[in-house]
Amino acid sequence: MSRIGIPLTDAGQLRSSARLTAAVTSALAVAAVVCVVAFGLVSRNPHTRTTLGLPPHANEVIVLDLSASITVDTFSRIAATLQTISRSGGRIGLVVFSTYAYEALPPGTPAADLAPLVRYFMLPHQATPGTMVTFPTNPWTNNFTSGTNISTGMHLASEIAFAQRPRPTIVLISDLDDDPGDFPALTQILLSDRAKGIPVHIEGLNPTPNDVALFRSALGRQVPIVDVPTVDQLPPQNVTPFPWVLVALAVAAAVALAARIAWAPRLDWRGS
Repeated sequence: MSRIGIPLTDAGQLRSSARLTAAVTSALAVAAVVCVVAFGLVSRNPHTRTTLGLPPHANEVIVLDLSASITVDTFSRIAATLQTISRSGGRIGLVVFSTYAYEALPPGTPAADLAPLVRYFMLPHQATPGTMVTFPTNPWTNNFTSGTNISTGMHLASEIAFAQRPRPTIVLISDLDDDPGDFPALTQILLSDRAKGIPVHIEGLNPTPNDVALFRSALGRQVPIVDVPTVDQLPPQNVTPFPWVLVALAVAAAVALAARIAWAPRLDWRGS
């Protein structure tokens, strides 16, 4: 298709306007590309809010307190914790402890494998009105549950975490009611974890203010201690807020593209 040229005696005067148009359309194109790239990056992190302060898809070693000091009142909090972690999509190891500790699940186990344990810490549905509902007998009640030596669980979890790359987070789930004679050993383990770069996160099962203060004195303020809610206080699922940022980026990209197209039609010209 041939082009027909129209001679202009003042074509040189269009040069500044052409430069301005090129600069504006280029800037709008760059803005659109930046918005699209930002949209892709933000959409990879949906900022899902969970009840517990654990990142989704994390690699963790769970240290679960099953000592005699864990009462029926705290069972629902254990259920809430295990339920939330089981939905995280991460990988976990599980250490349970009382006076002694053992590895119940090896590191790298899918977090969803915690789900079958939740039922041991939840009251079953009351089938017959007026009858007393009790918690199911869990596998640890008769032969394992006794005193509280948190150091045994944390020591085993530290050995497991230190052997992993990258270092998993140790998540202690406990009422923090440690045996007074055990606390010096526990303090040394917690300080050693900090020196080795092993993150520690504490989920408190309705701990007393005095027990929280003891852990604060050993750990400092940088280690989070979260008071776990009961299972009734959990939302049915993780709650994801409406993605306003994604909407704003999509609108900004669309506006930039539309403005670039509408700024000016393409005009070919040259001076004689």
